[in-house]
Amino acid sequence: MAVSAAKKPQEIVFEWEGKDKSGKVVRGEMRAGGESVVSASLRRQGILVQKVRKRRVSGGSAIKPKDIAVFTRQLATMMRAGVPLLQSFDIVARGSTNPRVTKLLNDIRGDVETGTSLSQAFRRHPLHFDALYCNLVEAGEAAGILETLLDRLATYQEKTLAIKQKIKGALSYPISVLVVAFIVVTVIMLKVIPAFKEVFTSFGADLPAPTLLVIAMSEFFVSYWWAMFAFIGGGLYFFFQAWKRSEKMQKVMDRLLLKVPIFGNLIYKSSVARWTRTLSTMFAAGVPLVDALDSVGGAAGNAVFVEATEQIQKDVSTGTSLTVAMQSTNIFPVMVLQMASIGEESGALDSMLAKAADIYEEEVDEIVKALSSLMEPVIIVFLGTLIGGIVVAMYLPIFKLGSVV
Repeated sequence: MAVSAAKKPQEIVFEWEGKDKSGKVVRGEMRAGGESVVSASLRRQGILVQKVRKRRVSGGSAIKPKDIAVFTRQLATMMRAGVPLLQSFDIVARGSTNPRVTKLLNDIRGDVETGTSLSQAFRRHPLHFDALYCNLVEAGEAAGILETLLDRLATYQEKTLAIKQKIKGALSYPISVLVVAFIVVTVIMLKVIPAFKEVFTSFGADLPAPTLLVIAMSEFFVSYWWAMFAFIGGGLYFFFQAWKRSEKMQKVMDRLLLKVPIFGNLIYKSSVARWTRTLSTMFAAGVPLVDALDSVGGAAGNAVFVEATEQIQKDVSTGTSLTVAMQSTNIFPVMVLQMASIGEESGALDSMLAKAADIYEEEVDEIVKALSSLMEPVIIVFLGTLIGGIVVAMYLPIFKLGSVV
């Protein structure tokens, strides 16, 4: 009971308005435990308080990894410039255009202000700050080089986000084209082909087989379009939910993704780049190798690498060298193994892994560029075959009628 009584109340941000000694209207913000505390503090400053209200935090978009990366970079920059930690949080929070980010930073600032370490304050928000982030901040606090590690962490996040954006960019184009093609075909089946069918029935002649097939497909669409949309939508929803929630499903799908032609190589190399970049960042921060491996597998973004990292961690903890442990998993390319071996022998493991990450990030760039030039003709051929086939099938009776005339 004594502990709870002594506990400092949670402070929140209030907006206030009043008049100073000269009668001029002044406004501002203050962090306090309640409205009465704000009013009392302002009266001591000679301000006649007129309004005090809790700052509203409504609307705003969801907090994205990019928001956290921008915050980390800004915090690292200000701390390097000698700005105190709490003041840095205030500046970043006020500069954010997203109210949710502002609230998050104010909550963290409040925790730090009451004596909580920065790493522990971050750990209270696991949706936005993962174990890797918190471990690096904790290492920086312990070694007294927080601004240096925040800078490395910001660089790591920026490079990781860049890889993810490149992969999304490579995949978004064909997916968007497939969606548009599906919509176009649906409109043709539901609206265009039934109109042609009415015209063809007045011919009183036998229709070609391709035309009959397309008309049959159209009739099926018209009769069961609601069932098809429900089946496709429900199937996709349950598939992605199972992929997201089932560990077994994740392992199966991640293995299959690595074997997909062209795209599998892109996903594999991006996973290798993220794996090596993460381990390099953790090791450079002074985190012991066995502890660093806790966060490395998940950062790769593939269940195959998670399994491999768990095995590597077990082997390394029993005295096996990192290179030998990596080699036994049979998923790392020879170049990465050689660079890891050189790094272990020379005592520069972090820099060698960072160089490996740079190489594979460049390869990801090249693959994305190649995909961009390759996918366009493939998609054109696909759409031409699909839409052109339907159009030709519907015009065959007209061609046949013209030849008879």
